[in-house]
Amino acid sequence: MATSEVNSPDKDSLAARTRRALVSVNKRWHKFWRLISLYLPKRLYPRSLIIIITPMILLQSVVAFVFMERHWQTVTLRLSQAVTRDIAAIIDMIETFPHDDDYANVIRIAQDRLALKVDLLPPDPLPPPGPKPFFSLLDQTLSSEITKQINRPFWIDTVGNSNIVEVRVQLKDKVLRVFVRRSQAYASNTHIFLIWMVGTSLVLLLIAIPFLRNQIRPILQLAEAAESFGKGRSTRDFRPRGAEEVRRAGIAFVQMRERIERQIEQRTAMLTGVSHDLRTILTRFKLQLALSGKKPDLQALNQDIDDMQSMLEGYLAFARGEASEDPGLFDLNAYLEKTAEEAKLRQRSLSTSLTGERMIHVRPNAFTRLLANVVGNAFRYANDVRVNATHTRGSLTVIVDDDGPGIPAEQREEVFKPFVRLDEARNLDASGTGLGLAIARDIARSHGGDITLDDSPLGGLRVIIRVPA
Repeated sequence: MATSEVNSPDKDSLAARTRRALVSVNKRWHKFWRLISLYLPKRLYPRSLIIIITPMILLQSVVAFVFMERHWQTVTLRLSQAVTRDIAAIIDMIETFPHDDDYANVIRIAQDRLALKVDLLPPDPLPPPGPKPFFSLLDQTLSSEITKQINRPFWIDTVGNSNIVEVRVQLKDKVLRVFVRRSQAYASNTHIFLIWMVGTSLVLLLIAIPFLRNQIRPILQLAEAAESFGKGRSTRDFRPRGAEEVRRAGIAFVQMRERIERQIEQRTAMLTGVSHDLRTILTRFKLQLALSGKKPDLQALNQDIDDMQSMLEGYLAFARGEASEDPGLFDLNAYLEKTAEEAKLRQRSLSTSLTGERMIHVRPNAFTRLLANVVGNAFRYANDVRVNATHTRGSLTVIVDDDGPGIPAEQREEVFKPFVRLDEARNLDASGTGLGLAIARDIARSHGGDITLDDSPLGGLRVIIRVPA
């Protein structure tokens, strides 16, 4: 017997609507958290404090709300009911039982037995009602109970810091004035609970914050050591500390640092050996050519040997890097003056400017090589060169503009790759190896910065160097 799904289109549409609703809710949720994350602190220590303080505040808020809602209001209600019953009893005594002309017995009983100070005033009109306080639990509760139990015209005064509450009730031919201690009608010791709650929370925070700081400090030290090692600075004073997980991460970092340093040492030793052997061979070639005399057919061989030596020096400089150099002070002003002298020798137009402190903390030899490669390229391909350096707030920005042929936008990342030589625009000369910008970016990134290329206002290329200094 064949059966058909009659409601399958409805089921499919319901499932599709459900999926769309879930996707919409998910997007809104992610959008909400992205908005919240903009205002949240980014560092670990403030976030840890928020993790500790927020639950405590929420818990205390709930406890305080429940206490105020249940205990405080209930106790105040019971006290106000008792005071109102006492006042109602005094009114019944005055209107029901015989009494003296001065109501001495009523006043005595109220004062000795009920702790109320009672006066009987002439039947003058009650004072006009005063302004009601914005929030006064006593005023609201006591007024409600007097209306419920006595149901006569009355006037109360609960405003102010006085410990006495005045109540006046309009009787037939007189006005009953009652002075009540505030503590008889109001739970006035509630602040003690709040003080204890806030005080204990502050004590807990004063204990928790130093311990939290001690637990986070090793993580911050590990992050600083990793950042310093990435910039080529010494991290020998770093020691793994803190919790077991942090110690394991610190030990892993130390082992990684030792492996990298060992590889760098092995590579440097290998390059030193290769450099020595190749230079020895080139020296023998030069010596043999020199002994052969000055012949026209040997001129090309001499040029090839010079090119080989230049290429060898470039390769070794790129492979060796400058990571082993210790950081020190570098004088920007002195370098710009030296560059101006080089521009005169090359017959180039150069303008320089320096904003901020002239001394920066970098690896001097490596940074000199970085600037020499960038400025040297500008001298090679342009006639007008501008160098603007800005050193502010621990950051150095050097902008080199020229009026040369420039580099097409689609090839600006390619020129940073080793051994890349452009066929057009800023073409390398015969002695070039395609390593100048690659070495410069490697040095900038080893300092924690970078190099980018852009169009220059002079019509050529703009090189932007940014490093923390």
